[in-house]
Amino acid sequence: MVILPAIDMYDGKAVRLYKGDYQQMTVYDEHPVHTAKKFRETGARWIHLVDLQGARDGGTPNMETALEILNDTGLKAEIGGGIRSMDVIRSYIDAGFSRVILGTAAVTNQDLVAQAAKAYGEKIAVGADIKDGFVAIKGWKETSRYTLDDFCSQMANLGVRTIICTDVSRDGAMNGTNRQMYQQLTAKFPTMNFVASGGVSSLEDVQALKDMGMYGAIIGKAYYTGAIDLKKALQLAGDSVDQQSGSGNRRTNISEESAQLQQSTQLQQSPRQGGTS
Repeated sequence: MVILPAIDMYDGKAVRLYKGDYQQMTVYDEHPVHTAKKFRETGARWIHLVDLQGARDGGTPNMETALEILNDTGLKAEIGGGIRSMDVIRSYIDAGFSRVILGTAAVTNQDLVAQAAKAYGEKIAVGADIKDGFVAIKGWKETSRYTLDDFCSQMANLGVRTIICTDVSRDGAMNGTNRQMYQQLTAKFPTMNFVASGGVSSLEDVQALKDMGMYGAIIGKAYYTGAIDLKKALQLAGDSVDQQSGSGNRRTNISEESAQLQQSTQLQQSPRQGGTS
């Protein structure tokens, strides 16, 4: 399972909201690139970035900060918040972002979703932020007519394969993630890659999400408060740089052993072939 430590950006700072409330905002780092470098040093491969101002108002007011994080860390990055046109999608992907997340646009402009999914495939994800049983939009300030199941079905039909799903009532509350919701999603949409977001606040949450087959988990406030040791979470999920490198080395060694075995077999067969000719 992929672990994505998160940075929510507002005025170029790393912040966290409590249950999506912009009036309850805590600043954790005046210079988010410092936090991102700590993620990398801990062994993270991915980072989840959100432009909170963009999510609420549209536009990309924190793009400069996001680009600094991307370029200074070398992490694989996904970004969301205020992405509502092909031009913005293209600018992020051309800049080197691994995945772009459509939130409000996924509800209000599904032609854009289809166009983006066709053009960029797995580089496109959508955000399903659940509030009072419905998908919320515009920085969680409004709710749409879509239930979570309806929304996921619609996105699958449009060619989307990755959904970042947030239970807004759990976000920043440190009360644990909504395991029941994710269990139902993975059972109902087995071909979809779901990323858990909101309330992932313990290693037990990480283990439970991994066990139910979630593609990924976003860790936000729990990192900043020290409730989750990021290194341990990465190791538990099997997603640290060292583990991935080790897997790569094991695959290489297996391939080398296979090649050596094949060569040995050929050498053993060669004399017999020569004697019968």
